[in-house]
Amino acid sequence: MGRYSEAFAQARDDRETFWLAAAEGVDWVAPPTTALDDSAAPFYRWFPDATLNTSYNALDRHVEGGHGDRTALIWDSAMIGETRTFSYARLLDEVSRFAGVLSSNGVAAGDRVVIYMPMIPEAAIAMLACARIGAVHSVVFGGFAAPELASRIDDAEPVAIVTASGGLEPGRSVPYLPMVARAVELAASPPVTVVVKDRPEITGSAADHDGWLDWDTTMADARPVGPVPVAATDPLYILYTSGTTGKPKGVVRDNGGHAVALTWSMSTIYGIEPGDVWWTASDVGWVVGHSYIVYGPLLIGATTVMYEGKPVGTPDAGAFWRVVADHGVRALFTAPTAIRAIRKADPDAAELARYDTSSLRTLFAAGERLDPDTFGWATRVLGVPVVDHWWQTETGWAIAANLRGLEPMPLKAGSPTVPVPGYRVGVVDAEGTQLAAGEEGNIVIELPLPPGTLAGLWHDEERFRTSYLSAFEGYYLTGDSGYVDADGYVFVLGRSDDVINVAGHRLSTGSIEAVVASHPAVAECAVIGIHDDLKGQRPSGYVVLKAGVEIEPDTLRDELVAMVRDEIGAVATFRDVTVVPALPKTRSGKILRKTMRQIADHQDYTVPSTIEDADVLADLAKQLGG
Repeated sequence: MGRYSEAFAQARDDRETFWLAAAEGVDWVAPPTTALDDSAAPFYRWFPDATLNTSYNALDRHVEGGHGDRTALIWDSAMIGETRTFSYARLLDEVSRFAGVLSSNGVAAGDRVVIYMPMIPEAAIAMLACARIGAVHSVVFGGFAAPELASRIDDAEPVAIVTASGGLEPGRSVPYLPMVARAVELAASPPVTVVVKDRPEITGSAADHDGWLDWDTTMADARPVGPVPVAATDPLYILYTSGTTGKPKGVVRDNGGHAVALTWSMSTIYGIEPGDVWWTASDVGWVVGHSYIVYGPLLIGATTVMYEGKPVGTPDAGAFWRVVADHGVRALFTAPTAIRAIRKADPDAAELARYDTSSLRTLFAAGERLDPDTFGWATRVLGVPVVDHWWQTETGWAIAANLRGLEPMPLKAGSPTVPVPGYRVGVVDAEGTQLAAGEEGNIVIELPLPPGTLAGLWHDEERFRTSYLSAFEGYYLTGDSGYVDADGYVFVLGRSDDVINVAGHRLSTGSIEAVVASHPAVAECAVIGIHDDLKGQRPSGYVVLKAGVEIEPDTLRDELVAMVRDEIGAVATFRDVTVVPALPKTRSGKILRKTMRQIADHQDYTVPSTIEDADVLADLAKQLGG
């Protein structure tokens, strides 16, 4: 048996020994004597008798170990042409003092704090400060509109919001404070405290809002506080992900399992060791930013790069290669969308030739499927392994990967390689029967899930069961379809529900439909995700007008695009609207979204036996050229 097979077998057959050994990579206040508590299955608890502090593990222990001068965080802003560097000692000081700010304003262990920030160091500082005092942070992506922010405030019921005057995009700024103010107005449970980091490039400050606090002013005389021990099973953060109902689901991550899994993953999956420079080109509003901009690299004492910019346009398609060269990046983790954008702007990789990227050893991709064409191009121009891996907001770290620090395996285009030790992946049909190698079906994971995965949904046990556990007894439903080949390689083909993946961002078609349906001219609508060469998927709307309504298609499209942008945010990239005479449905009234997707993507499809009116589907196919 190779090293991978040995690790996989032990994690499957003797999980207590395997995960208690992995837990030795974490500094505990009270070390665990038991790995898994399965007494309340399917609500499993990892390291139930242990206590620790995640912030201490990310910062203090490295300083105490004599590495305070090592670089912890490099902030590189292509938007303003500025770079800031934080040693472990400096980052610890900033985090300790902001923890003091939160504490002095009534935030205590177990309280929730919403963080609505752009990609600036203060976002990571706020996250780590919450962890330091045992508060539960919930980071909301800065591109979400006020109603989306308000819905998350109402669910988490935070005592404080930490925000900034705004974010920067190529050619424009995005003021956050009007959206925060509107969200506070809309929320049924508004927070008492709002802290604002002022950015001179953007209009607006805390002084414009009664009672809001300025970050720099409060930090000037803040008293640093030490790490508060918490139970390993206590929540570290809530991160909201889209659900098919349109209501966001609050994924809960615990402290202990999270620290163990991410510490183990950095060296085993990514081959990153203390002092290595690691760059995750994502946003702290998404799970990738939580796991691998902030916590993962800091837990092992690596240097993490936080980038404010785009893969192209800030200023050109060489932006990523400049960052790699400037900071000696050893491994880059990004979404396939970014690679496709770079390739589109610079197909011959002329910009790459301008930079010395010899430090780069591996390019990791996740967030959506890495198509073979993009995989081949990146492999050819970079000359390093391009490694796809697959995971979800819910899992928090990789389900399937090519374990570069354990046993690198041959790469297969279109596959994230094999299940990571701790994950027992299967493929089943609609009745739950295991399928043979190569047969496509529902990808499931046998329970219990490993440490670091979701502990549940915030205050919603029933939705946790119905969303993930009830479809197939004894399994977690990933919501993805695919197959496992004869070599044990996993192939993920796409979502099997109505949540779409736009450039690595999971968005509910139901929430977009709700906005479209509110237009006074719209009688009925459906929004589906269709293939997009750059973003993987994009939402496309199909609208049935109310009887007697006359409106120009271009006018309707412009109005709907503006409405979705206001309610959901620009991240939805909604721009396709097609007026149709009717929507294809089953006899029970369910819109045939999967069939519509197949038609729009010019794929083969079968007319469902349950269809109400086959002529409606035929007419739609003619209209879309299918």
